[in-house]
Amino acid sequence: MTGAAKFLAGWAPAGSGGRENGGGPALLVLTDRRQARRYGLVATVAAAVEGGARVVLVREKDLPAEKRVGLVQAFRALLDPVDGAVLLAGPDVELALRSGAAGLHLAAADPWPARGHDLVIGRSCHTAAELADATEAGADYATLSPVFPSLSKPGYGPALGCEGLETLVADVPIPVVALGGITPATAAACVSAGAAGVAVMGTLMAAEHPGAAVAALVTSLAPAPEREAPVGNR
Repeated sequence: MTGAAKFLAGWAPAGSGGRENGGGPALLVLTDRRQARRYGLVATVAAAVEGGARVVLVREKDLPAEKRVGLVQAFRALLDPVDGAVLLAGPDVELALRSGAAGLHLAAADPWPARGHDLVIGRSCHTAAELADATEAGADYATLSPVFPSLSKPGYGPALGCEGLETLVADVPIPVVALGGITPATAAACVSAGAAGVAVMGTLMAAEHPGAAVAALVTSLAPAPEREAPVGNR
């Protein structure tokens, strides 16, 4: 079983309030090298892993294929030792397999990739119809956004809020990860509303201390008895 598959196996179906089998926080980190200029993308992700991140989604879809392969491999070097995983944005199965990515994350309009592989497949969703389509197509998980206003990805309609999130995920049988404007102050509320976890981009990529930012998210997602003061380096 791939690193991502092992990690996602513990994600509870939407509407059930988070992880089924423990195993750490349901936290997905999305990359954006433009927002990570303070330290550079690899150093930012390294700090995130040190802070507790275990699944990283490589976006950077405007880069040449070989540079994206290089990023996946650089992040695998960070995540493999902690049993984490790297996902790749887009529908390119061959590129994912060549890079060693554990799965693909599809945009709402991306074509469904060909079968005949063991890649984890996720789908970006913004509406109930898109969640239903992702489920029917066989997605392993979906992200739902925007839950809160987000400067990173504007233009996807009004923020859902926790009430809208709860309504949309209530009957979805696959894990749904909340995305858009997530912070340590709001992450737990998303899980309480039925999300399997949260995904972050700008909150981390532009952070002055990315490791501490991730550690704070990890702490906020932990069951109450496990919560401690967050730790983390740069």
